[in-house]
Amino acid sequence: MGLQQNKDTVFFRDGVRRIDFILSYLDDKDGEKKQERRREFEANLKKAGLELETEDKSDSDDLKTYFLKIHAPWEVLATYADVLKIKVPFKESDIPHGQDVPLEWLSRPFRLPEKVMRPQPDYFTSPFDKDKIDFFLIKNRDTFFPPSTRNRIVYYILSRCPYYKEDCKETDKKGIKRLLNNGTYTSAFPLHDCRYWERNTNEQCESERYHLYKNWARFLCFYKEQPLNLIRKYYGEKIGIYFAWLGFYTEMLFFAAVMGVICFTYGVLSYDDNLTSKEICDPSIGGSIVMCPLCDKKCSYWKLNSTCLSSWQSHLFDNEGTVFFAMFMGIWVTLFLEFWKRRQAQLEYEWDLVDFEEEQQQLQIRPEFETRCTDQRLNQITQEMEPYLPLPKKCGRFCLSSVTVLFWMLLIVACITGVIVYRLAVYAAFASIMKDSPTKKIHLVGSLITPQLATSVTASFINFVIIMILNFFYERVAIWITDMEIPKTHLEYENKLTMKMFLFQFVNYYSSCFYVAFFKGKFVGYPGNYTYMFGKYSRLRNEECDPGGCLIELTTQLVIVMTGKQVCGNIQEALLPLLRNWWCSRKARKDQYSRWEQDHDLQNFSQLGLFYEYLEMVIQFGFITLFVASFPLAPLLALCNNILEVRVDAWKFTTQFRRPVAAKAHNIGAWQEILNVVAILSVVTNAFIVSFTSDMIPRLVYLYAYHHGSEATMSGYINNSLSVYDISQIPLLSTPEEGAIPAWFNSSFITTCRYRDYRYPPGHQRQYSHTMQFWHILAAKLAFIIIMEHVVFVVKFFVAWLIPDVPSEVKARIKRERYLIQEYLHNYEVEKLKIQLSQSFIIEPKPEVCTATDKHGVLSECL
Repeated sequence: MGLQQNKDTVFFRDGVRRIDFILSYLDDKDGEKKQERRREFEANLKKAGLELETEDKSDSDDLKTYFLKIHAPWEVLATYADVLKIKVPFKESDIPHGQDVPLEWLSRPFRLPEKVMRPQPDYFTSPFDKDKIDFFLIKNRDTFFPPSTRNRIVYYILSRCPYYKEDCKETDKKGIKRLLNNGTYTSAFPLHDCRYWERNTNEQCESERYHLYKNWARFLCFYKEQPLNLIRKYYGEKIGIYFAWLGFYTEMLFFAAVMGVICFTYGVLSYDDNLTSKEICDPSIGGSIVMCPLCDKKCSYWKLNSTCLSSWQSHLFDNEGTVFFAMFMGIWVTLFLEFWKRRQAQLEYEWDLVDFEEEQQQLQIRPEFETRCTDQRLNQITQEMEPYLPLPKKCGRFCLSSVTVLFWMLLIVACITGVIVYRLAVYAAFASIMKDSPTKKIHLVGSLITPQLATSVTASFINFVIIMILNFFYERVAIWITDMEIPKTHLEYENKLTMKMFLFQFVNYYSSCFYVAFFKGKFVGYPGNYTYMFGKYSRLRNEECDPGGCLIELTTQLVIVMTGKQVCGNIQEALLPLLRNWWCSRKARKDQYSRWEQDHDLQNFSQLGLFYEYLEMVIQFGFITLFVASFPLAPLLALCNNILEVRVDAWKFTTQFRRPVAAKAHNIGAWQEILNVVAILSVVTNAFIVSFTSDMIPRLVYLYAYHHGSEATMSGYINNSLSVYDISQIPLLSTPEEGAIPAWFNSSFITTCRYRDYRYPPGHQRQYSHTMQFWHILAAKLAFIIIMEHVVFVVKFFVAWLIPDVPSEVKARIKRERYLIQEYLHNYEVEKLKIQLSQSFIIEPKPEVCTATDKHGVLSECL
């Protein structure tokens, strides 16, 4: 009786039948069509063998919502477990978990209780066969299939159940997804087993949600390992594999972060040995060098020592450690991907996913494909008619999809071009505003503000805002064009959407960094012959790099975009759901607030929920690999973010989302190939950053080839790296205005200005053409790229060859388990045959078989 009165339960009113799924709907006054659809749909669910129970709206908290509770009896579960080839235990495993780890006591503070880490014993499993029920370990039919398997089976039925009458053959009227889209039902979800902050009072409930929250979803558990087996048992393998990958990625980031901190520390400790910056800051050297204007008209001549601070900042990231760190990250990313393959193979074995792809591919056909593809053809394997999309239709849809993606990528390029135009136009404005140094009046930070810094920071923020706006619109476009292509399976749908979204995000997030790294300052020209973005009359002169190089600006761009994305993502993931559910948490303290109402008030976890989590992490992976040579602390920022990300995601899944329908996956899908491509591309980008964005190669060429003196030092490098131009030859179009010329400039004494390049001085027979040193440096840059790429790629391929994808121990266990399964099946069949032969003279009626056969015929309507 207690169970009937307590509404915080996962059972029907009888307290025996478990609620496997909940459908909710509102009783609209003018919703006769919806009522008719619901009647037909629920009648067909009953024909399929499901048991239903309705909670009236008068019992709901808002007095508006009806709740339909669905229970799958044993006969239905057994039938569909057979159809879906769900693996179930038939014997407890006698294979040991593994050898004891040396110094295990060191990891004890980071470990969770064994009951949480291994919520159930290891079993030998085999695909369920309804005709061999006595072969499996069935102690209790009510608990034999775990709740995650039960809700997966029920959802399979719901997604294929029709809602038309028998005499009406509108075959497209099928599935819960369409009923949700047209408003017939407002939600469909399986139930959490308890409130997350307290155990369920019913001993039949495992209270797994409570254990997950207590040991996993709280931030105070950030240093603990993740209970992956419990996550898999409660949420399914697809979500389990995501958290396994995220945890492994975070662990590997620790080593990259440590090495990045070491390289940054080297830059700090070698601060005083930086002769280049000392020369720039020296009043007698940098203070006596007059530089040519950086823009036309508004910009004037300036002294080199005005960039003293930025040259010191650049040294923190642009030093000898940069080369080592770039090569280290090329090897790190290979180790990460190879060790993840091994970890993934181990999880496939432990979670019974070794043969998943072959068994499940056909069973993942999307209901939308079956509904929208009216053409039929013979399947050569099954010899049955199946829906298919003709090649002309497929090609037409693919072309439209490709054109749409290309248009949006070009739109991003157009926006980035607009930001570049902003940089060119605004730099002159900032230079004009700051010529009298009004920022110097600002205490502390006034001396740090320069036109270059102001332009770079504001452009980075504008670019970040554009990125977020384009993301918002493109997400909807990508889903629309993927739906239009009508992918056949869920796996194909996710892979298509993944590729579309990543291509867009790649261009969206990284294009500004590519511009600063590989284009800014590379096509400038020289005084008297500057290069303009849209021709000379556009007055938009291409940007120049500081004398210290563009690396510090790339660092600024990377920090703003990467940090801004992570901060916005965490705010969106944590704070907004917290505010949204504040009122729901207040209601949850009511005694009569039922379990289905509590879950109904939570956020819905969409089919693409994990997609966005993967996308966020893969974009971050690109930041810490593609441009890491410019910012060695990027892995440290990513590590801090991911430690928080794991717990925020765990908290969302446990407290803020409805329980997702359990789904299987044996790997991370298309993301694996994307990570491989990014890893290869990162070697190329970092080699180019060190060569063309950093000032490392010109310094080394000067040190070993052009320094004049007994000792190889960097003294005189600044003077060597600056060319001379005759001020009288500057065209009128580029000559500074009278009001822009500073007071210290005296045209009678100052007849030349300097600029960053390697060109012959005025008066030389080859004046203003490139010197031989320029070609030596260019050759050294290209040689460095070739050498670095070959060294890193050789090491990468050697490491990949050295580390097998599947551990030998796992291979042996898989072979051992397959052998034992075959042996047990053989023995079972032999024993069964002996019993049949010994009882062959007894004739017994078997009405139960007929009943099962009839029932199977009814269930086949939903298959």
